This record gives sequence, C-alpha cells and structure tokens, in this order.
Amino acid sequence: MTWLKMWLEKIAGGDSVTLLCLHALLIVFAVVLFNTLQRRVLFRFGRSARRADTFWEMALVGAARRPLSVLAWVVGISFVGQITQTARPEWQILSIVHPVRVVGVIVCLGWFLTGFISNSKNAIVRRRAAKGKEVDKTTAEAICQLLRIAVWVTTFLVALQSLGFSVEGVLAFGGIGGIAIGFAAKDLLANFFGSLMIYFDRPFAVGDWIRSPDKQIEGTVEEIGWRLTRIRTFDKRPLYVPNSIFTTITVENPSRMSHRRINETIGLRYDDIKRVAPVTQDIQLMMCAHPDIDKSQPVVVNFEKFNDFSLDITVRALSHVTTGVEFAKAKQDILLKIATIIDRHGAEIAFPTHVSLLQRIPPAPQTPINEHPKTEDG
Repeated sequence: MTWLKMWLEKIAGGDSVTLLCLHALLIVFAVVLFNTLQRRVLFRFGRSARRADTFWEMALVGAARRPLSVLAWVVGISFVGQITQTARPEWQILSIVHPVRVVGVIVCLGWFLTGFISNSKNAIVRRRAAKGKEVDKTTAEAICQLLRIAVWVTTFLVALQSLGFSVEGVLAFGGIGGIAIGFAAKDLLANFFGSLMIYFDRPFAVGDWIRSPDKQIEGTVEEIGWRLTRIRTFDKRPLYVPNSIFTTITVENPSRMSHRRINETIGLRYDDIKRVAPVTQDIQLMMCAHPDIDKSQPVVVNFEKFNDFSLDITVRALSHVTTGVEFAKAKQDILLKIATIIDRHGAEIAFPTHVSLLQRIPPAPQTPINEHPKTEDG
C-alpha cells in the first residue's frame, strides 16, 4: 500500500486534485473488478448448487447477488469520501461519509436476510410440491412476511443505534405514538388483524374458489396480503377485498367440498303412468352402478308427485367428482342415460301442455217469421 501511494503521488506530480482523482479511479476500478469476480463466483456456485439440488445454497446465492454488489459500491464510495475528507478537511459535508457507510452496510445486510427468507420459502414450497406433499402456501407466506418485518424492524433499530440515537427513547416514543396511530389508522389495523385471522383460521388459501352469500364475492383467491385479498372472478376481473370484511361475513369455500350434489326432477307424461315404476327402478339401478356416484351416500330415485302436466320423478345423489368441468361431464352422462331409459320403456318426457275440452251445444228452436203466437183474444 505504501508503494502504491508513492507511485500515485509520483504520477500526480504533487497535485492534490490529480492525486485525489487517481485514488477515486483506482477504487472504482477495484469495485468493478470485485463485482465482476463475485458475479462469476456466485454464478458457478449457484450452478453447482442447482445440480446438487441443495436449495439452501441456491437461496443463499440468489439472496447475495444484488446486496453484495451494492455493498461493494457503498464501501468503495465511502473510501473515496474518506480520502477526500483527508485531503480536504475543510469540507464539513464529508463528515457524513462514515455514518452513511455504516447505515449502508446494515441496510445491505437486512436486504440480504429478507431475500434469503423469501428464496428459502419459495424453495421449500417447490421442494415439497415436487415430492407430492401438501403445501400450505398461505401459512408459508404469512411466516415469511412476519420474518421479513422482524428483519426490517431490527435493521431500522440497529441503524438508529449506529447513528447515536437512543433505542429506548425510540421505543418509548413508538409506544406513545402507536396509540395515536391506532386511532388514526383503525381501518388499516382492522385489515391487518383480519389478515392474521385468515392466516390462523385458514378459511381459505391461495388458489381456492370462495364465495359469500352475504356479499357479491365469488372467484379464485390469487393473493392474501396484509391489507387486501385479491380475488379473480370467473369473468377474469380482479376483485380487491379488505381483509376486515372477512371477519363480518360468511365465507363459503366450495374448493374444499367432499361431494357435489345431483338434484334433478324428471317429468313423464300422464299417458305413461304405467311406466313410472319400471322407469324409476331402472334409473335407480343405473345411478347405483355409475362410477361417479358415491355409493356410500344415499341415492334417492322415486316418484314424487302429480304435477300440473307431468308425473315428477326425483333423482338425488352425491358425486365424488367436485371439479366444475368433470362434474359437468358426469352430470351430462347421467342425464343422457336417464333419457335412454325413458325412451327404452316407450315413455316420453313431459312438456307444458294445456287440454281444451269443447262441448257441442244444440241449437235453440227457431220461430217462423210470419207465424205469430196466438193469444186468447185471437
């Protein structure tokens, strides 16, 4: 270092400004060289980690790339400022170089830790999903967010402590100010605690199809945040619902249903009254033999009532197929088979009809025009 300093002074020829510029260029070159080398090293390390399928190493490399580059520039620029301060002690603004460098290092460390937490969460979720294990993305995201908040709060307090502020005073002020903030931001806090209830009670998770009979809310959950939950409706419109709403409404989660119900009424003509019993019996046998019907649950097929223009047969059963597309196919197959059974027995499905009875009325007796009834007076 002494030789390097002497060499730079020789090149500068005793000019302090030139010497300062040479120092700055040398430090910038060193930072660029360091960033180039660290990118190559991290790239090879990450590639070997992917080959070995070691997700902790991959999470570490992914989290360290950008903070390490920024950290190198923070340290390099601070060295330039420190050299400038030595050469120009009258520049008072350069006194902030050291505090800025300390805060920059702390922030880069917090940035690295939050990135490592996020990458670890994603890696764990992917690894469990690849092994076919159940993954609760909602809980994983909640824990990840809590850890990130804890890291940034700790980073903030450590940065304040390094700048000479009293952490005890900050905490005391935060306690007093928290009461005022609580009154001013009660809606925000209500949404925050609503999100905690969603994370703890888990009435739904990301990817679930939910709906509410109390509100016009129905769709697929895409994201559960600290303030809002984003739901994608079936016409692909995003619906943003404050989390506090879910504490006051009833939420139905059809994605977690174990069965879907088939409840149909088939009407036969009154002319087919003698065919109702065999048709009902064959439909019962078909339903019990259908592969999409749960035989452990009641299968009800019976003649229910005499309707205005039809003889109603009720068909009720539970299907273990719950997805919308597959259930629609199963229901279509059942209805077509019912139609085939009705046609095989020579019956027909009734449709609204009206019968008009016309009665023939005999004509009234007619009196001749020139003939008048006789009276007693003649």
